[in-house]
Amino acid sequence: MDWTQQIRRALEEDIGAGDVTTDAVVPPDATMHGRIIAKQHGVVAGLDVARQVFLALDARVVFTPEVDEGACVEPRCALAHVSGPARALLTGERTALNFLGRMSGIATLTRRFVDAVQGTRARILDTRKTAPGLRALDKLAVRRGGGHNHRIGLYDMILIKDNHIDFAGSLAEAVRRARSADAGVPIEVEARTLDHVREALALEVQRILLDNMTLEGLRQAVALTAGRALLEASGNVTLETVRPIAETGVDYISIGALTHSAKAFDLSLVWMEGEKHHG
Repeated sequence: MDWTQQIRRALEEDIGAGDVTTDAVVPPDATMHGRIIAKQHGVVAGLDVARQVFLALDARVVFTPEVDEGACVEPRCALAHVSGPARALLTGERTALNFLGRMSGIATLTRRFVDAVQGTRARILDTRKTAPGLRALDKLAVRRGGGHNHRIGLYDMILIKDNHIDFAGSLAEAVRRARSADAGVPIEVEARTLDHVREALALEVQRILLDNMTLEGLRQAVALTAGRALLEASGNVTLETVRPIAETGVDYISIGALTHSAKAFDLSLVWMEGEKHHG
C-alpha cells in the first residue's frame, strides 16, 4: 500500500522550512541507533508506515521490525530497531511515532471488541468516523486489529439512510432510485423499526442497518429476517454492550469508536547509549 501522500503531508506539517534544532545541534555526518519500545499491553500496527517516514527523509536509514504487524505485545517489548543518519532519525521521530501510536491504539481497541464477540457470528466493523486525511491508515489499523472495514468512502457502497428516504419520499422509492443508478456497488438500507425491516425485506434488500435498536428489537429483526439479508447493528456500541448485541445473532456490529475514540498506544524511541557518533 502506498502511504506516500499521507506521510509527505505529515512531514511537511512538522518540519516546515526545516528542523532548526537538529540542524543546529547535530553534525551532518552523525549517526545513531535505537529501539522503539512498547510501554503498554496491546496490538502493534503501523511499523511499516513508521519505516516509510524515516526512509522519506533519508534512504540510508535501516528500520528492522522485531515483531509482526498485529502482534500482541507487553510493556518493555522492543518493536523495532532503527539506525542511520542522526538528523533523519531525530527529525522523523515524532511523525513516525505519531503514526505508529495512533494505528496501534486503533488496533488495540479493535482487538478488544473482536475478543469480546469471539464465538458468535458477529464481525466487528469500522465506520467513516476517521481522522481527515488518514482514513486509509485508520482502516488498515482496524484490519490489523482483527476487525473488518465497512465502506471505505461514499463511492464503494450505497447506504440509504433516513435523510435519503425522506428526500425520496419513501424507502421503496429510494431503493428504486438506487437500483436505477446501476452504480455497481452493494446497497444497504437503514432501518429504525421492525416495520422498516419488513419493508426492506419485501424489497429484497440484501443488507440492513439496524440503528439504535434494543436487544429485543435486534433479536426480533434476526428472527424476522431468517437469513434473507445480512444484518448490521449500530449505535453507541461499547465494550460492555457489544457481547449482548452479538448474541442476538446479527452478522455485523459497526463501531465508530474504533477510529474516533481509540487512545494512542504508549511507546517511545529509546536511543542507545554510546552509539551516537560522527566522523
